[in-house]
Amino acid sequence: MSPLNTAKVAIIGGGLAGCECAWQLARYGVGAVIFEMKPEQFSPAHVREGLAELVCSNSFRSDDPETAVGQLKREMREAESLIMEAAEATRVPAGKALAVDRERFSDYITEAVETHALIRLEHREIQSLEDPILAGFEAVVVAAGPLASEELASSLARAVGNERLYFYDAIAPIVEADSVDLGTAYWASRYNPEEKDYLNCPMTEEQYMVFHAALLEADKVQPKDFEKEVHFEGCLPIEAMAERGEKTLSFGPLKPVGLEHPETGERFYAVVQLRPENEAKTRLNMVGFQTKLTYPEQKRVFSMIPGLENAEFERMGSIHRNTYVDAPKVLTEHLELKACPGVFLAGQVTGVEGYVESTACGLWLGLYLAGKLTGHEVSTPPSETALGALLMHLRTEAKNFQPSNVQFGLMPPLGVKANKRKRKGLYAQRAEKAWATWQEESGCVREE
Repeated sequence: MSPLNTAKVAIIGGGLAGCECAWQLARYGVGAVIFEMKPEQFSPAHVREGLAELVCSNSFRSDDPETAVGQLKREMREAESLIMEAAEATRVPAGKALAVDRERFSDYITEAVETHALIRLEHREIQSLEDPILAGFEAVVVAAGPLASEELASSLARAVGNERLYFYDAIAPIVEADSVDLGTAYWASRYNPEEKDYLNCPMTEEQYMVFHAALLEADKVQPKDFEKEVHFEGCLPIEAMAERGEKTLSFGPLKPVGLEHPETGERFYAVVQLRPENEAKTRLNMVGFQTKLTYPEQKRVFSMIPGLENAEFERMGSIHRNTYVDAPKVLTEHLELKACPGVFLAGQVTGVEGYVESTACGLWLGLYLAGKLTGHEVSTPPSETALGALLMHLRTEAKNFQPSNVQFGLMPPLGVKANKRKRKGLYAQRAEKAWATWQEESGCVREE
């Protein structure tokens, strides 16, 4: 009998959440089939055939365990996450952040999935939850990501029975490193000038004001007539931030704090940071420059940044629609569709935001389904943990449910008074202890 017939779980989508879900299932002896539409069909933002393609930033954000996302990564590593393993194996210098060479990262995960005896990869587009090929599986996981095809998204919308929710997510440009003027730009990390993890393009006040004005005047890609334009607060286009005030950018992604010139000690009014996309530092991502400007305007306006006058762009910024459901209303605590028993959601479509959060969602669902299908029920992690807090967000009713990154604010209050820095440490310590207890009690400490 083929693996397609013996597998118990069908996973729609070979992104971060889908691959992690399959990996966790396989760790506990449960077979899974990943249905990935590439290379037969590509979304507007995908270009490579491999699995787990990172279409936005190459950063998994802070690796500091005293941040919520750092704590979430720690929990995932202890659960033997494939995505975290791949990130460690393909990481590139990025200060306190965990950033990866996106091509090597995708290749690593693709090879791991394709060579695992309990995971089958089928290159086939699933356009409907009623697709006959899904019949016979004990569970179906929709992990198609925020760029699910119109057909699959429509099928999901019919299943949940209410209007589909969506927001726009913008992608930052990538610059060829050898096209940056190193006579102007300099390598340094914030607060650590001796580290060379970011290439910094400094601005005087006059240069900043000219750039800001150009951003406001530049032509932008307009949404389709039938789409209402809504942005996720944590990933605003650079021009949308500029519209909020003259100094918004200089206090946001362009803040110069801790970025004095390492040789001259000079301080600047604003600094644009570029983060290496690969280990060789031949490609650079413009940090915080997600944008909906038209391509010609991106070239014109971004070339006004000191050091980028002759920049060559390997990839221009772009804009795409992200789709997600009103999780508290349509999902159970186990991420199962209330209207379609046996169908589960994982990743950004649930209402989590970010690479790490999407992966963690797939990890949890893999653990839960593995337990359910092997007769060992796995409880939801407590809300004192980073993963538990993220899952609690998906169960918390809200008048206007919005996607969220993991944050300590999603956790229960500490119940003690402490300054901001100390509070972070206390949240992290409590989360680490709660996670260790949950792992032991749930039987998720080691591979069975």
